[in-house]
Amino acid sequence: MKLCMVGTGYVGLVSGACFAETGQDVICADVDEDKIAALNAGRIPIFEPGLDAIVSRCVAGGRLRFTTDVAAAVREATAVFIAVGTPPRADGGADLAAVDAVAQVVAEHAEREVVLVLKSTVPVGTNARVRRLVREARHRVHVVSNPEFLKEGDAVSDFLRPDRVVIGCDEDDTFAHEMMSRLYHPVCLDRDRMVWMDPASAELTKYVANTMLAMRISFMNEVALLCERVGADVHAVRFGVGSDARIGAKFLYAGPGYGGSCFPKDVKALVHTAREHGMELELAATTDRVNDRQKGVVFRKLRQHFEDGLRAKRVGVWGVSFKPRTDDIRDSSSLTLIDALLAEGAEVLAHDPEAGAHVRDRYGDRVTLVEDAYEAARDADALCLMTEWREYQNPSFERLAELMRRPVLIDGRNIWSSYGLRAMGFAYDGIGVRGS
Repeated sequence: MKLCMVGTGYVGLVSGACFAETGQDVICADVDEDKIAALNAGRIPIFEPGLDAIVSRCVAGGRLRFTTDVAAAVREATAVFIAVGTPPRADGGADLAAVDAVAQVVAEHAEREVVLVLKSTVPVGTNARVRRLVREARHRVHVVSNPEFLKEGDAVSDFLRPDRVVIGCDEDDTFAHEMMSRLYHPVCLDRDRMVWMDPASAELTKYVANTMLAMRISFMNEVALLCERVGADVHAVRFGVGSDARIGAKFLYAGPGYGGSCFPKDVKALVHTAREHGMELELAATTDRVNDRQKGVVFRKLRQHFEDGLRAKRVGVWGVSFKPRTDDIRDSSSLTLIDALLAEGAEVLAHDPEAGAHVRDRYGDRVTLVEDAYEAARDADALCLMTEWREYQNPSFERLAELMRRPVLIDGRNIWSSYGLRAMGFAYDGIGVRGS
């Protein structure tokens, strides 16, 4: 069969390449001419470990192509995946303009019976909305909901070895059922990972999963602040709580708040969906508010070290991406810190192993972007660890002490809390930890 992936952003490119890796004939289509030109020239527009090798291999094998002609790609396909952006509107809802546009192209240009798969994160009711848009198509269009659960930094592994594959499909739609089963068969060879449900439940599953994880993060961030008030250590609390098999240890780490392209947007969208249906999801709404407050925690801790304020102070920032193993800076807590520092008149030096180009695009010459992490600490009045990249986890503190003008370390990820930094002469602050 021939598969068309519309949208070559994070989800579309990873999904298209991984389907091609399993032997499918895939064409990825996007209206962004610069992005398609880069892909055809062998340049991957995002940083995702392992993706470049798969793209190169599949292009060379003739199983993966890229085009700006969406209509032509649709005409070839027996399955079309919608993987376009659904950015948040001002009211928290999702902007579905791009989804609607693809659905209309499929309705007009599909030349055979086709399965139209909603891969983009969309609110409940989108499947029904798209069905209305394609009902006048010349050939039958089967609309299926198939939300993605890809973690940036591990997306290739998540696709090829998924925890589960959620499919929202009408129970009696055997054509769509057989098509989706065949497409995902290669990732289900050791066990059946496919979870079948109605489309509305599939749409909701994506938002609920991300909100549940975000809720754990926000709760532990509040617990970390309580630990500081009562003299407890959030590491000990996290271990004690996470050792309970009913709870588990994942997503219990205190930090400067969650970011990225999914959690902030999806929590807001779930709250918005509930309000549209006349109810308030109070836990989800509070999760969002707690996260907004937590994003300023590193800046607040930093200000406590400078009675005369931060104007003209030189501050190093280690890590700008919202998490390691990605170049994505969307909604990163580092941006909140950098924006606040610039507003105070501080000089900011930043380092990130992969996100430098995005930092430069956002800040220009207002932030000094350095190639070597230690250069961000040279003559600095403070250094803030914001992203737990491996190379930041065990640096030479002796070298930092020599480079820095003032030995102030703000550890936004609690990575350095056991290193005895106060005994080495540093003024050290973590989040909810006693430090050392």
